[in-house]
Amino acid sequence: MTMNQRSDEQSLILLGRGKVLPDEEIVAWLRSAHAEQLALCDELEEIADSLPSNINKQKCIYAAKTLVPMIQALHRYEETVLFPRVQQKNAVADSGETLSRLRYEHLEDEGYAEELTETLLKLGSSDPVNIEAVGYMLRGFFEGMRRHIAFEQAHLLKTLAN
Repeated sequence: MTMNQRSDEQSLILLGRGKVLPDEEIVAWLRSAHAEQLALCDELEEIADSLPSNINKQKCIYAAKTLVPMIQALHRYEETVLFPRVQQKNAVADSGETLSRLRYEHLEDEGYAEELTETLLKLGSSDPVNIEAVGYMLRGFFEGMRRHIAFEQAHLLKTLAN
C-alpha cells in the first residue's frame, strides 16, 4: 500500500470485509437516526402530556415496540462505526474519555428503555400503573435522550464534518 492510498483511506472507515464507508455517509446516517429518535422523543412527550386522562393506547404500544430496537440499533452503529471513526480522526486526547462516557450512557439508556417499554405496554393495555411515576419516567427518558443527541451533534458530528 502506498502513502497516497493510506491518505485516501483516512477519510473512510472499514466495514466488514473491505467495504468502506465515507464520512459523509456516516454523518447522513447519524443525522437521519437522530431525527427518528427525536421524533420518538416527541411521541413520548405527547404521551406524558396526555396523562392521566387522555392516553392514546395505540401510541403507547407503538412507542413500546419501537423504543428498544431503535435505541439498540443506533447504539450498535455508533459504537462499531461512528466511535472508531471519531477516534481515528480526532487527535484530541479526551476523545477516548468522551466516547467511554457515551458508551456508558448507551448502557444506561438501553436499560431505561427496557423499563419504559414494559411500562408503556402496561399503559397501552390499561393495566394499572402509577401515572405520576410514568410521567417522570417518560420525561426523564426523552429529556436525557435529547441531551445525549445534542451532545453527539455538537461534538461527534463536528469532528466528522471537518
